[in-house]
Amino acid sequence: MSEPRRILIVDDDAAVTNYLRIFLMQTELFEPVVENDSRNVPRLLEKNDIALVLLDMDLPGLSGLDILRLIRDSGRSIPVIILTGVSDVDLAVKAMKLGAFDYLTKPADDDKLLETIDRALEHEALSRSLHELPDKLSRDGLAHAAAFEGFVTADPGMIRLFHLAELMAAGDYSLFIMGERGTGKESLAKAIHRSSPRHDGPFVAVDAAAIDKERQSAELFGQVRGFQGLQEDRPGFLEKAAGGTLFLNSIECLSLPVQVRLKRVIQNEEYYRESSAEVRRIDVRLIVSSILDLASDEYRDTFSRDLLYHLMVNSLHIPPLREHPGDIPLLAGHFLRLEAERTGRMVEGFTDEFMALLVSYSYPGNVGELEAIVSASVVNTEGRLVGLDSLPPFIRDQMGAPSGPPGAAFKPRRLSDVIRDHVRGTLDYFGNDRIRAARELGVAPEDLDRLASPPE
Repeated sequence: MSEPRRILIVDDDAAVTNYLRIFLMQTELFEPVVENDSRNVPRLLEKNDIALVLLDMDLPGLSGLDILRLIRDSGRSIPVIILTGVSDVDLAVKAMKLGAFDYLTKPADDDKLLETIDRALEHEALSRSLHELPDKLSRDGLAHAAAFEGFVTADPGMIRLFHLAELMAAGDYSLFIMGERGTGKESLAKAIHRSSPRHDGPFVAVDAAAIDKERQSAELFGQVRGFQGLQEDRPGFLEKAAGGTLFLNSIECLSLPVQVRLKRVIQNEEYYRESSAEVRRIDVRLIVSSILDLASDEYRDTFSRDLLYHLMVNSLHIPPLREHPGDIPLLAGHFLRLEAERTGRMVEGFTDEFMALLVSYSYPGNVGELEAIVSASVVNTEGRLVGLDSLPPFIRDQMGAPSGPPGAAFKPRRLSDVIRDHVRGTLDYFGNDRIRAARELGVAPEDLDRLASPPE
């Protein structure tokens, strides 16, 4: 039997700490260390091999937030579970921003407390494993390499992402995949499902952007007989994914009430159908994704901070194609072979000019856009090589491809016009997010209007 893990319990209420000490000792899994005076916590953290902290927020001396800052600033990786006397979402969100793993309202249910402790320790072990990954990794080192075979890449950063994803797949907690449109978020979610213990269960993919807000609750959580004239119960996407994985794309499109209910699924593994008061248990893994930076202040009023910080605990970021351009020739060749086989065309490759254009393009639509460009060009190709004349006109204009003999594509323009168009295009690319656009351009946000205005 392994050595008991040492847990520090910090609460000024002796009745609370005594109960938790006895309860944790009875499990024979943990060695509780009790402290009622928060001012002694820094010393205890230095002198004890603490595996986890159970922390009250409302403390005399050092507050719970003070202790969280202390742990964060020390550089030590110690999971912290907050125990609050009242359900204060704002305080809980502040705590999670400072690194707290989760929060529970006192008195915490015994089973729920043990489950949260197990998840926190498991997450800490995962974080340690991620940190210890070597710099150089290969596909051969993946335990479930077949799960990632749909990704065509030789980029070290992408291969490292697969290793991170495989490590996270072994756990059974929710995941947040971030990345621009067309980077392959659903493909990565499928790979995680296929390399997880749930691989024999269903994989259900849902795009929240495609569901009317009025229907989101019913579609996700299901409906009961009699609701809006239904003759029988109707399961939602959650139930359809039971025992497996539910991938929820465009998470930002969910209404706030649905976000609150989704957090209950993550925290308590329970939900209720539309117009039903019956609490139902659910065994499902949730993977969500978004193209937006939901942590920015822009989405503070439209996306639950509470749900966000629960999701951000385990997150992956897929880099845009422009950050691994070395993969463009590999991907282009792959898409060419697929389209040639599908259409029966005897196309063997690309002209040098066509490949040079592919490599130089920025791909705001990422891998998905590259696939569309190659597929459309293969269809338009009469010979064995895809050339610039194979590009459909609208794609040619979008990519800035030459439309005539060499040299005909260049037309001198006023520098102010070039800057104006580039700034406007960057703003459009980031959905008019001025902060991100300014950061990408390397200018101050207040300069954008001047740069994007037509010259006087």
